[in-house]
Amino acid sequence: MNVHSLTPEERSAIESGPWFSKLSASLRQAILDCSAVRRLKDGSALTYRGEPAEEWCGVAHGAVRVSSVSLSGKQVALTYVEPGIWFGDIALFDGLPRTHDAHAHGDTTLLCVRKPDFHALLAQHTELYEALLRLNCRRLRLMFDMVEDLNTRPLAARLAKQVLFLARSYGVTEGSETRIGLQLAQEDLAQLLGASRQRVNQELKSFERDGAVRVEPTRLVVLDSAKLLAAAGK
Repeated sequence: MNVHSLTPEERSAIESGPWFSKLSASLRQAILDCSAVRRLKDGSALTYRGEPAEEWCGVAHGAVRVSSVSLSGKQVALTYVEPGIWFGDIALFDGLPRTHDAHAHGDTTLLCVRKPDFHALLAQHTELYEALLRLNCRRLRLMFDMVEDLNTRPLAARLAKQVLFLARSYGVTEGSETRIGLQLAQEDLAQLLGASRQRVNQELKSFERDGAVRVEPTRLVVLDSAKLLAAAGK
């Protein structure tokens, strides 16, 4: 399969991605030319921790759940990779094994660049080195922000920031409301925040009473983003 098998919506998600869209037209086309389309069913494994890195991927539809296994053997979600985001380049650079498991979250479409093609792109387009450096600097800043929040902000503020992030990444506007398209149980949210499901449930109920969100089974609907912004700043 090639990129021509992408739906218009999937192609748009790739081409409008915040990183990909800033590349030169020639580099964007070169990446698309050597990409293969892969479609995964919900829960399908993409990679496992310890495996050699063989591909660089961009999400065109759905999401990829990046997770680890706790000492008790439980899968713990660390992040979700949304449409328009590319991932997997670090292990192709340093040659070390994958550090986490990755599974499709919902039916997911990926663009995949094989390791030899990735290195050929680097050799032919030096622009890609600088672009990936900027991408990884952004990831590092986000990681430092998360560590700081975990150590300095109360759970309510961290949860508000997470809900706003999900609304920006997966939000579908319906009148004055924003429905988060990514299906997440409260346990999934709790894992992202390093908290218990019970505490996350309590904070969500507080947001709901305040009119900031509406909690639906496996879905969140943002009713008032200003109230969430205020909570995130506390």
